[in-house]
Amino acid sequence: MAIVAPSLLASNFLKLQDECKMLNESEADWFHLDVMDGRFVPNISFGLPVIEQLRKTTTKQFDVHLMIEEPEKYTHEFKNAGADRLIIHWEACPSLHRNIQQIKAHGMKVAVAINPHTPVNFLSDILGDLDQVCIMSVNPGFGGQYFIPHTLEKIKSLKKMINEKKLKVLIEVDGGITLENAASISNAGADVFVAGSTVFKSADPKATIAALKKL
Repeated sequence: MAIVAPSLLASNFLKLQDECKMLNESEADWFHLDVMDGRFVPNISFGLPVIEQLRKTTTKQFDVHLMIEEPEKYTHEFKNAGADRLIIHWEACPSLHRNIQQIKAHGMKVAVAINPHTPVNFLSDILGDLDQVCIMSVNPGFGGQYFIPHTLEKIKSLKKMINEKKLKVLIEVDGGITLENAASISNAGADVFVAGSTVFKSADPKATIAALKKL
């Protein structure tokens, strides 16, 4: 059964309390929170103060995705704000192993995200240090984009690497996931669906989450 992590980036920011209530009442497993700095990606979203307030609304895990440069400067702050799982980008971390160890030292689960152009074999040397890998299936920075088909091959390759190394690393897929393509993404080896527009633009978000959970 898939882990579903709706992305709050696609929610109605004027009704965040209501959106959180809906997620709490749904079968969603995690809250996925996209933090963007306008440098690593061409957009700015929200940061620590918003996450601190959201944390008060739920006991579900916070899957915090840092689409920022120099994430190591803020690890402690995101832990204090309520992050349970912290995602950093391979492309943003020249000292990636050190960054991973820093996140672990703060007691959080650690994930590394890779952009659409980054091969999964770049993760080979650090895969055993991770709790999850986030494969970006769109170019990061904006919601509502279409799923990049080649992502399916990347998921399959990563799953093979994980199995060969006998690891327990979750594969998270972020971007363009719909009820129409979710089954093929799951069959390729994905464990976690990050779904934004598909959930929050749905006529019945709870039912959409329930449908994703069944895959």
